[in-house]
Amino acid sequence: MSAPVSNVRPQPDRVLVDIVDYVLDFEIDSALALSTARYCLLDTLGCGLEALSYPACTKLVGPIVPGTIVPHGAKVPGTSFQLDPVQAAFNIGAMIRWLDFNDTWLAAEWGHPSDNLGGILATADWLSRTAVAQGKPPLTMRHVLEAMVKAHEIQGCMALENSFNEVGLDHVLLVKLASTAVVGQMLGLTRDELINAVSLAMVDGQALRTYRHAPNTGSRKSWAAGDATSRAVRLALIAKTGEMGYPSALTAKTWGFYDVSFKGRPFRFQRPYGSYVMENVLFKIAFPAEFHAQTAAEAAMTLHGMLAQQGRSAQDIKQITIRTHEAAIRIIDKSGPLANPADRDHCIQYMVAVPLIFGRLTAADYEDDVAQDPRIDALRATTVCVEDPQFTKDYHDPVKRSIANALTIELNDGTRFEEVVVEYPIGHKRRRDEGTPLLIEKFRTNLARRFPAKQQQAILDVSLDAARLEAMPVNEYVDLYVI
Repeated sequence: MSAPVSNVRPQPDRVLVDIVDYVLDFEIDSALALSTARYCLLDTLGCGLEALSYPACTKLVGPIVPGTIVPHGAKVPGTSFQLDPVQAAFNIGAMIRWLDFNDTWLAAEWGHPSDNLGGILATADWLSRTAVAQGKPPLTMRHVLEAMVKAHEIQGCMALENSFNEVGLDHVLLVKLASTAVVGQMLGLTRDELINAVSLAMVDGQALRTYRHAPNTGSRKSWAAGDATSRAVRLALIAKTGEMGYPSALTAKTWGFYDVSFKGRPFRFQRPYGSYVMENVLFKIAFPAEFHAQTAAEAAMTLHGMLAQQGRSAQDIKQITIRTHEAAIRIIDKSGPLANPADRDHCIQYMVAVPLIFGRLTAADYEDDVAQDPRIDALRATTVCVEDPQFTKDYHDPVKRSIANALTIELNDGTRFEEVVVEYPIGHKRRRDEGTPLLIEKFRTNLARRFPAKQQQAILDVSLDAARLEAMPVNEYVDLYVI
C-alpha cells in the first residue's frame, strides 16, 4: 500500500525567495551597471524602431481589437498606439527581438536580457501616466534602469549554470521569470504576493525551442520574448489581486518543475545576485546575427577585404573552414535549404557567406531577395565547421567569456589565406571603449528611420545626458518616441 502524499503546504522554494528578496532589497549602486543599462536602453529601443520597417513585425503590433485606445495606458515607441500594459509589453517586446539585434548573454543557457524591457517599460509608463492623472509623482527613468539591471541579473545568473535548451525549453522562460519579478516590484506587490507571482511564472506553460531549430525554424522566435514579457505583466497583475501561489513550484515531487521539465535536477548557481550581468552583457553592434556568429561575421569581413586587395572575390573560394566553439555547432551549424529570415540568421554558414560576397551583413540580407543569390548557397556548401575545445573552454570561462571564431579560406588555385581569428566581438566588455561610440551611432541611425530631425535631436539630448535621463519621468521620455 502506497503512503499518502502529505498535504502540508511547504515553505516557498529557496530559489523563488532569493529572487524576490533580491528584487525587493538589493540597492543598485554600481555606476558601471547603470551606465551600461543606459546604453542598453538606447540600443534596445533602437532595435525596436528598426524592426518597425518590416511588415512581418508591424502586422503583430497594435491593440488586440483594432482602434482600441486605453486612457493612461502605455505608449508604444515609434508608433501612435496607447495600450493596456500587457499588450503594450507584447508590442515592445516583439519589436525589440524581431531582428535579433539586441543584447545577448551567453552561458550554459543563452538569451537576450533586454527582452525584459517590454514588460518593464510598458508597466512603468502605464503606472506613471496613471499617477500623473491622479496628481501623484510618476516613476523616473532611474526606476527603469534599475529594473533593467535586476532583470538582467536574474535572467543571466539563472543562465550561468542551468541549460534549459538541453531539455528542449526556450530561454524566454527566463524572460518571463525575470520580468514577473521586477514588474511585480514596480506594481507594489508585497513580499508574499511577489513570491506568489514568481511561482505562477514557474508553473506556467513554458515554450519549447521547436521554433528555433531545423526543420521548424520560424518567426515565432522573433515574438516569443514579447509573449513572455507580456505574460509576466499579466501574472504580476493576477498576483496583485491576492491570487494564491504555489510554494513548491520547483521542488514538488512528480509535479514540480524540476521533475517535470528538468530531469529531476535542481537549479545550480555560480554567484549571488548583484549587478554582474549588466556589467558584462554583450551588445550586438556590427551585425544583426545570432551572437555565436558575431566574430565569424567580423572575420569574414576582414577576409572580404583581403580578397579585394588581391583582386579576388568570393567566387574564387574553394573551401571555408570555421574553427568554432561547441555552442555554435549545436545551434547555428546548418546545411540544406533555409526557409525564411529566421532560419538564415541562425545559420553560421549564411552569416559568413554574405559578408564574404558583399562586404556587409544587415537585417535586409536575410530577406528572400538577397537569399536567392546562388553564390550564397554555393559558399555554404563549401563550408566546414570544426569545434576547437579551447574555444569551448574559453566560452564558459567566467573571466574570459569569449565567443571565438576563426576562418580559413582556400582558393580554387590552391592558395590558402592566413587564418583570421576573432576571440571577442566588438560588443564584448573587453572592447567596450571601441564599441560604445558605434553603439551610439547605431542608435542615431535607428532614430532616423522613424523620426524627423528635430524629434531625433530631442531624444538624443536627453538620452546622452545620464543625469537628465535618470531624473526624467518615464511618461515624458516615452512621449519623445511617439509618432
